[in-house]
Amino acid sequence: MSKAASGDIPAHLPARLVITLWDFSWYTQAGPGEPFADLDRAFAEAGERGYNTVRICAAPLYLFGPNALPADLAISGFGPRPGGGSFGDGTRWYNVTGGYSVPLLQRLLALFEAARHHGFVVILSSWEYQQSPAFAADDRWWRAIDAVPFAERMDALASANITLLHVLDDNGYLDLVAFLELHNEVDFSRVPTGGATLERAVQTVSRQFPGILTTVSYGKPPHPDWESLPAGLQVGQFHIYAYGVLDALQQTIDIRGSGTEDFPNTALRGLLRPGAPAWADAGRPEGWRFDATVVTDQMLYGYDNVDPDGWDLWLYDRYAPFRERMYGEIRSRVAAAAAWGREHSTPVVFGEGWVGYTPLHAGFEEGPVGKDLAETGLHAAVDSGAWGAVLSSNAAPQHPLWADVAWQRRASAILLG
Repeated sequence: MSKAASGDIPAHLPARLVITLWDFSWYTQAGPGEPFADLDRAFAEAGERGYNTVRICAAPLYLFGPNALPADLAISGFGPRPGGGSFGDGTRWYNVTGGYSVPLLQRLLALFEAARHHGFVVILSSWEYQQSPAFAADDRWWRAIDAVPFAERMDALASANITLLHVLDDNGYLDLVAFLELHNEVDFSRVPTGGATLERAVQTVSRQFPGILTTVSYGKPPHPDWESLPAGLQVGQFHIYAYGVLDALQQTIDIRGSGTEDFPNTALRGLLRPGAPAWADAGRPEGWRFDATVVTDQMLYGYDNVDPDGWDLWLYDRYAPFRERMYGEIRSRVAAAAAWGREHSTPVVFGEGWVGYTPLHAGFEEGPVGKDLAETGLHAAVDSGAWGAVLSSNAAPQHPLWADVAWQRRASAILLG
């Protein structure tokens, strides 16, 4: 074992994880010409930018869940929009075109082989009860996992991940697993969050694989009540977003709601791009896709049709009153998470952050304000003794920020000292 400030980590793993968030995009944006078409190239580019860790949805329930699914996963995205384009093409993560199939297990093993070649480790997770099945060509994946009784979902994830770890072990890749989180953002997903349930699932995996650190992640850590977290988490994996002025915009334009009577309101109409379709004419993806994800129809319409420059100008014009609060939230939440880790002798990782969810072509988080907030979080993570952090949730091959090589090198250097 080597030791982080807050807990022991296996000696064969990096002393500091510099994370790029590949989530489910490594298989939903893997068609010809797409960001993950060539996994070896994606890893090479990540290495050039200073990363040593990728965090992915390994789709354990698709691969090894209680209901068998085809070996090849057909990807379609949310489908074509009336008037051209695809639903989600103005969003991050949902800008999936599809039109191809992925031999998912074969591709996962290829990802691990490329990780070994380029000196990376992998954080295994699942977005299956939050987003991943919504990008499939049909609803079989979603129906298969939705059929698992709610109270049993963490147990199903534990069982599927045990099988996954056995497969990785059989193929000589187990040493590349940085840690296993049974599900992404359990507090924002369709899984039970009770302490006893999560503890049991973590323990189930640990009995089979005591050398693999196992946990779950939290989208909004319980800042006022850290003791509400379940016992037995072997990594504290927390997401630190300081929405601040972004939250003010979202509330003003009511973009995260569903079924709002007067949607889109006057404020949102003022931010739409020229030629944006009326809400009544915009169309809607198949209903089951909204069952399979946390995104709403209003959110999809807004992000697909907003003018990115207008969005950014709104944020910059109103940023000043939120500035100190946003910096303070990042620093205080990182410090509180690290204090929890020290108290529980548990390494702490910040697997997502730092501002929040913005349209694909908006640049607030990629600009000077967003970068400075991100660097504030990275400095705070280092100062607190965190095991690792993401440079930015938007710093990955599927986002425009990937092109800013110089900033990613500078940011990774902060983490690596």
